[in-house]
Amino acid sequence: MVDERGWGWWTYEVPRVRSSSRARRVDGYALVAIAPVIALFPVWALAVAVFWWITTLFVNVSYLLFAGIWLLAGIILFLQPTQKLVLRRLLGARKPTAIEKEKLQRAWSIVAQANHLRPSQFVLAVIDADDVNAFASGGHLVVVSSYAVDNLSHEQLTGVLAHELSHHLGSHTIALTIAQWLSLPIIALARIGFYLQNVARAATSSFAPRSEVVRILERIFVSLLTVISKVFLVALAVSQQLGNIVGKGTEFKADERAIDMGFGKELSSALRHVVDSGLGERPSNWRDKLISAHPPARTRVARIDASLRQRQSQNRR
Repeated sequence: MVDERGWGWWTYEVPRVRSSSRARRVDGYALVAIAPVIALFPVWALAVAVFWWITTLFVNVSYLLFAGIWLLAGIILFLQPTQKLVLRRLLGARKPTAIEKEKLQRAWSIVAQANHLRPSQFVLAVIDADDVNAFASGGHLVVVSSYAVDNLSHEQLTGVLAHELSHHLGSHTIALTIAQWLSLPIIALARIGFYLQNVARAATSSFAPRSEVVRILERIFVSLLTVISKVFLVALAVSQQLGNIVGKGTEFKADERAIDMGFGKELSSALRHVVDSGLGERPSNWRDKLISAHPPARTRVARIDASLRQRQSQNRR
């Protein structure tokens, strides 16, 4: 059963959706997703301590107050205006072009209306990538790769967007957004450390190429910075690996919810495109790793198709 509605000059069919599919709630996978945040917290506390120490050179403030303000400031990432101005850029995403916006809005309107949601309630963004990918973040942000927008059909896009909306409705993005906020001082210190390494090497080569004492001090300083920077990066890597483990469960759950919405066939078709294209290489930078928790596309297609067949069989009885 479907409802038929119009959008401008274009007519489309809106699947009837189960009431539970459009309700935003915290499910079990959202709770398990806190594990990466817990793993990240000790190193975050250490990174914030460095910035606190620098701040105390100018302002008298306790560490607990400074860290508490930093944590509370993370709440702003869940506000829609902040996601447009800050979170979108933090993730390396951008506003859709006019053509991309038209294509995304056309698909998004169907998904939003099928779930009785206002399309404007969420922020759509594009990340430039030669891969079929998408991810949800914050409370309202949905990011789709430029390749997906350009190469997926309208129906396939509705399936992808329904999947990402499922993450929001299941509150899977809460822990991810908190982890993104906690990662900021860690990433900043790691980058500062590597930058100072280069400065130290350049300074030694330029001003004291023949001084053995300076060379030894430079090696000690650079080694110390290397260790500190790598500690921060290892913490991020551990948190990311935990996130990937947990993320596989949330992906299956979001697929299931997209099927409940009535977009199972469309999502399966989009995943088949991933399989047929041979894309989906594991990313190397920290931003792209946000979407590396996806289980193999073939596995997801098999599960979705099996679920669709089972539901069809039940409906015939």
